[in-house]
Amino acid sequence: MRYVCLSVSLLALAPVLSAGEGPYFVTYSHYMEEPGNLEVAFTNTTARPAGGNRFVNSLAELEYGVKTWWTSELYLHGQTTAHDSTVFTGFRLENRFRLLHKEHWINPVLYFEYENINGADRSLKEVVGFDGQEDLAEPNGEARRERKHELEAKLILGSSFKGWTLAENFIAEKNLAHEPFEFGYAAALSRPLRLSARPDPCRFCRENFSAGVEVFGGLGTHEHFGFLSGTSHYVAPTLAWSLPGGTTFQVSPGFGVTGSSAPFLLRIGVSYEISQIGQKAGRLFR
Repeated sequence: MRYVCLSVSLLALAPVLSAGEGPYFVTYSHYMEEPGNLEVAFTNTTARPAGGNRFVNSLAELEYGVKTWWTSELYLHGQTTAHDSTVFTGFRLENRFRLLHKEHWINPVLYFEYENINGADRSLKEVVGFDGQEDLAEPNGEARRERKHELEAKLILGSSFKGWTLAENFIAEKNLAHEPFEFGYAAALSRPLRLSARPDPCRFCRENFSAGVEVFGGLGTHEHFGFLSGTSHYVAPTLAWSLPGGTTFQVSPGFGVTGSSAPFLLRIGVSYEISQIGQKAGRLFR
C-alpha cells in the first residue's frame, strides 16, 4: 500500500501546484520556460516488470527560466516498491540552451545534465544503452548500492507547423566510472484539440487539451551500437489538460515493444507555473 499512498499524496497537491510545454514525459521540445517563471511538477511512473514487484517512481521537478534562451531544472528522485522498501534515489541538475532566438523550421536546443543517482532509480526519464526490465526488477537493497555519477547530453530539435509540435531528441550518456558511452533517442508529436480559444474562461474546452504520442528507447553503446538487439523501446500516447491559473494534469500509458522492455508503464503528472517568482518573493519579504 505504500506506493499507492505515495501516488495519491502527490496527486493531492494538484490544486496548489501547473503547466509545461506539452503533454510529453520523456521527450523535450524546443520551448523554454519564460524568464523569471518557476514551474513545480510531480510525476509518478508505475510498472510491474517481469519477475519483479510493482513500483512507483516519483520525481519532484523545479524548472526555472533564467533567460529566454536558458532554462535550468532540478529533479529529486524517490521510489517505492511493493513488498520491498521506499528509497531516495538521488538528484539530477539539467540546463537547456536554445541556439536560435527566433522561430525557425527546425529549432535546435542543447541539453546538459549531471546525475547523482543510485541503481534503484526507476524514473525512466530516458532509456539509453541496453537498459531493460531486468534492471527494474532488482531488489532495492541491492540496486541502491550502485552509485551513478553521469553526464548526459542531448541534441533537441523542435518544429511547429499548423498547430502541430514535432520534437526529436538524440541522447548520449557517460557514466564517470569508466563505463562506455550509451545512446538513446526520443521523438514526439502533439497538437491541441482545438487551436482557437474562446474569449470566456472555460475548463473543459477542447483548446485546453493537448494530445500526442512519443516513442523512446536505447541505441546501445559505442562498443555495441544497435537498434533492436537487446534494447528497450516504448510507444506512449500522451494527454495533457491545462486549467486557467496555471495547473496542468498529464497522463501517458506506455507500451513496451521489445522483449527487453517493461510490458506496460503508466505515468501521471501534475504541474503548476508561478509567474515572476522573484518579484513575488521580493514583495512578500518587503
